Amino acid sequence: MDGLCEDLARAGLPVWNLEYRRLPAWGWPETFADVAAGIDAIAEIGLDSSRVVAIGHSAGGHLALWAAARPSAEPRVPVTHVVSQAGVADLREAARLELSTGVVHDLLGGTPDEVPERYAVASPAELLPLGVPQLLIHGGRDRTVPASISRDYAERALAAGDDIELVIDPRGGHFEHLDPSSNLWRAVRDWLDRRFR
Repeated sequence: MDGLCEDLARAGLPVWNLEYRRLPAWGWPETFADVAAGIDAIAEIGLDSSRVVAIGHSAGGHLALWAAARPSAEPRVPVTHVVSQAGVADLREAARLELSTGVVHDLLGGTPDEVPERYAVASPAELLPLGVPQLLIHGGRDRTVPASISRDYAERALAAGDDIELVIDPRGGHFEHLDPSSNLWRAVRDWLDRRFR
């Protein structure tokens, strides 16, 4: 995400780039705890926390959506907007499709039948409505996370009353999202400009 962060910073936007404990050593619940703690740390570093946009790609897109609805009684810094780039918005569906050779099973420590309570609190699709504006952006040629995951999630979110926009670039794949000169990133910047300028 470094190139995207640099692009946002050049536009005069404050950026806080999070890292989190990853697979194979980590997963549930440490990965989620790291994201929550990283967002809440914004309150301690002097950034304006009245408008917090979580942006993430692929697994990070899942975590960005999750962060907006994280099951916490009162998050210290709430996420107010989300951009999910080729995000895994529905962990149950990703598990059914066995994306990335069953990575969701590894993340949550089991299948939906084995640990249903984890899927219930970790999958954005099961936390709807999120209650914040969301942009889902996906490449139509994505072979890592199929665009149908974003499409189906957007339909469910809209039906649940969320403010959601879906952009699918028919020529885009999975990794072009990370190129600040790509059409996929341009769509994100346009959405941010419309929302905040």
